[in-house]
Amino acid sequence: MFLDTVETIKDGAGFALFGTTHLIWIGAFIIAAISLSLIYRNLSPKARNVMRIAVASLILLDEVWKWVFLFIGNRYEHSYLPLHLCSINVFLVAFHIFRQPKVVNNFLYAICVPAGIIALLTPSWTALPPANFMHIHSFTIHILLAVYPLMLVAGGDIKPEVKMAPKCLLLLLCMGVIVLGVNFLCDTNFMFLMRTDDISFLVLFENLFRHHQWAFPILLPIVIGVMYLPIVIINKLKK
Repeated sequence: MFLDTVETIKDGAGFALFGTTHLIWIGAFIIAAISLSLIYRNLSPKARNVMRIAVASLILLDEVWKWVFLFIGNRYEHSYLPLHLCSINVFLVAFHIFRQPKVVNNFLYAICVPAGIIALLTPSWTALPPANFMHIHSFTIHILLAVYPLMLVAGGDIKPEVKMAPKCLLLLLCMGVIVLGVNFLCDTNFMFLMRTDDISFLVLFENLFRHHQWAFPILLPIVIGVMYLPIVIINKLKK
């Protein structure tokens, strides 16, 4: 059972949405986000760099750990290629260790953080039990991906700028076009562009509009607004 995936696990082995297991993981995210942000904020520049590299390294190791167990259990499928948004964010974090352009800074904040939080709140791996490598990986990788930018924002090393939002959306669109091509070629569902995979909010949009893809143009502006509105308010208060 430890080496099973959602494709091979027996029915009834998973966890309930917002049940005890799910709430424990959400609590772990909140504790990690607050504690690591406070620690990072009070470190010297040199110590911050060490912590930033350490957290980024944990993200990369978490992804490698997933692949090791996929091959050990002979569970590899094309659907596990790193082309979901959060998997792509793993590589953006790796790039961010060496260079921190404004568009990447803002993408990690405005796209990576909400993507990680939404995945934690509406997991697509509810079929998997706690004692399972993909269950553990799926929660820990999304926690780390959301915490990494949050801690840098708390420390002032990432300064979100509203004017960078269009570039972030353009970068996301470019990713989506490439991933859509892979989906058609390999019959996959990266970025959930093809199917809902029973994710609750996507199912809701499918029921309301007949096509779940409406969720993306409707929710993206809302998400961007939610992420940047506090920044706008804070900047105005400072002035």
